[in-house]
Formats: sequence, structure tokens, C-alpha cells
Amino acid sequence: MSQFFEIHPSHPQQRLIYQAVEIIRDGGLVVYPTDSSYAVGCHIGDKSAMERLRRLRQVDDKHNFTLVCSDLSEIATYAKVDNSDYRLLKSLTPGPYTFLLKATHEVPRRLMHPKRRIIGIRVVDNPIVRALLDELGQPIMSSTLIMPGQDMPETDPYEIRQLLEHQVDLVIDGGYCGFEPTTVINMVEKPPVIVRQGKGVDHGLD
Repeated sequence: MSQFFEIHPSHPQQRLIYQAVEIIRDGGLVVYPTDSSYAVGCHIGDKSAMERLRRLRQVDDKHNFTLVCSDLSEIATYAKVDNSDYRLLKSLTPGPYTFLLKATHEVPRRLMHPKRRIIGIRVVDNPIVRALLDELGQPIMSSTLIMPGQDMPETDPYEIRQLLEHQVDLVIDGGYCGFEPTTVINMVEKPPVIVRQGKGVDHGLD
């Protein structure tokens, strides 16, 4: 049975943030709000949690997971970023974008595209996510909460709780956060290419 925390969307309660991070550190799967939709995430180093996440989403080993990072400096630890990449990242973060970048050796191989060493990176504009990352001290391995056979993410935390109460360890109710996926930008290509148009606008690419 999953736990259910109601966390204030703009002033997160530190006690609940601490408890949520302990669940992540202990190998739990956590559903949490972002600036585009609800997502499900786990500890970057936990292989069994990642396998649970794959089973939940019913995706194969070619699926690109995303590392949700706290800021630009953390991105540079996990992804190779040149000067032009940095300018674009700075103009679009934090925000509803996922950036596909070449991974550094800090990224566990199982998180990457098996042939191309590419990883998805996000910096989320959401106070709950910022508080979780500040307490955790490293990125959250994450995926949009789109259930098998569905095209759109789940949006209602109470429905998510009923749907996933035996598949995740915690559902964070952070209020309504929308149902649009992120805009995905492939920054391995030069110039960068939008591969999925989502909530983020493309003003940084013109």
C-alpha cells in the first residue's frame, strides 16, 4: 500500500519532503508533480527500482529515462554541454523541457540509450521538485506518468493513488499541474532539433 502525502505546491512542508526523500533513498518509486504533468521517479543508483519503473510504464531497455536535475551545474556532471548548448539551456531552464544530450561517465549505462550514450535531462520549475532535489542531493531518475495504452499523463493524485497503490511507494499530491508532456529537444544534433512539441515553446531555437 503506497503512502500519500499532501504537500503544499508553493510552500512544501520540510517534514514531508524529508520523508519522501527517505523513501527514494530506500529504493522506493515516488509519483510527484512537475511543471508539465505528474511523473514517477526513483533513486539514480537503484537498479531494482528502475526495473519496477520499466514494468510500471511497460517500456523496454531502449526507452530514454530522464534525469531531473536541480540546476545547470548539476547537468554538466551528467551530460556533455558545450558553450552553445549552455546558452540554450540557460534560456530554457527551469521549464517544461527535456534535453537529449550525450551522457558523461557519471551516468549508469542502464539509464542510457544502449547504442548512442544519450540521456534525457530536465530542470523542473516546481517548488516541490526543487525541495526534493535539495534534500536528496542528486538527480531523480524519472519518467512521465503515462500508463500503458494511454496517450496522456495521469493528472489526479487521488485517482493515481487508487490506480497505483500497490505499484508505487508514495504518491505526492501537489495539486493540479497539467497534462502536457515536456517539449523534447535533441541537442546532440547541430543545430538542436525539437523531436516532440509539448508544453515548452520553441522560442530558444529560432
